This record gives sequence, structure tokens and C-alpha cells, in this order.
Amino acid sequence: MLPETIENKSFAIIDAEAGDHGFDERTWQIVRRVIHTTADFEWLEMIRFHPAAVDAGISAIRAGARIITDTNMAGMGIRRATVEKFGCKIDCHMADAEVARMAAENGTTRACAAVDLAASRGRGGIWVIGNAPTALLRLMELIKTGRIRPELVIGLPVGFVNAAESKARLMELDLPWISNEGRKGGSNVAAAVVNALALLATQNAS
Repeated sequence: MLPETIENKSFAIIDAEAGDHGFDERTWQIVRRVIHTTADFEWLEMIRFHPAAVDAGISAIRAGARIITDTNMAGMGIRRATVEKFGCKIDCHMADAEVARMAAENGTTRACAAVDLAASRGRGGIWVIGNAPTALLRLMELIKTGRIRPELVIGLPVGFVNAAESKARLMELDLPWISNEGRKGGSNVAAAVVNALALLATQNAS
């Protein structure tokens, strides 16, 4: 089978097994792609959307927003050709020498330092956090102090320490976000959300 055939067949299976899921058409495209990526139907119950999240994500991509990821894995999982045709650039600073220096000097994690460096280069963008709760916590500190104002935060860090807690805090913020309850998440899930939004942006492009 061709890759497209396999994907379409997978989506048909997901549609059938999910049944009456209650998501609207656009949101379902995101949830379905997350389930396709993880083979985990628990996302039907875990995933959460700010009411303005889908519109904000589509608008940001169509406007060529920066996409800042907390891991190179998340960046590699995003369909670069799809977002770049809108002028989007994918940034990840985790491997930058400047980030290593900042983390050592300030006694923080590289994830926190990478957020600080990215924030120094622009206030907006789509922030994609799929791995490091410390990155999401630092991002929210900068949001609350007014240093940055993302168009959308995709906050899906995975793990046992501060993953669930950081996402719960994100869902209290008055800005567009996509997140989930609990410990599950991951760079692959975060990338899947961006890819679904990029495909929606393509469908809605005039």
C-alpha cells in the first residue's frame, strides 16, 4: 500500500472506533491525527482546547508565524514543506551553544534557557512544548510578566515531574492553547497537532 492509502485507512478505522466523539469537524481533524500518531484512544478524553485555539493556530500559520519547539524531535516531526509555504520558520534552540552557556550561568535547565533565548527574538509565534515541563513553566512566567504573547501555545509535555501540573496551569491562562490532562504527551504528539493545524490552514487558504 502507498503511504497515503495506509493513512486514509487508518483514519477510517479511527473514525469507526471513536464513534460519536462530540468534537466539531476541525477539532476532530486534530484529535484524530493525535490518535493516529499514538494509537491511543485515551486522547478522546484527555485533550483540551481553548475556545479560540483552532482559529488562532490557523491564522498564525497563514500569517507565517514563527514555530518554536522545545525539542529538535518536535521540529523534525512537523511537515516543514507545508508550513514553510506560508512563510513559517521552525526554531529550536536546545542545541545552541548560547543556550548551554546561559543555562550554566543561570543555574537553569537548557529547556528554560532555550525559552529565554527564543523569547528574546520575538514576542509572538506558535510555541510547541512536547517534552520539557520546565520549558512550559518558564514560558508561562514570561507570558505573565508580559515579555511575550504567543498566538498559540501547544503545551503537551510528557513525564512524571510537573508535566500534569504545568499543563493544568496553562489551561488557566487567557490565551489560545491546546493541551491535555495528565502525564501523557510527547514531541510526536505536539508535532501532530501542528501538522493538523497546517493542513487546516491549507484547506482554508483562499
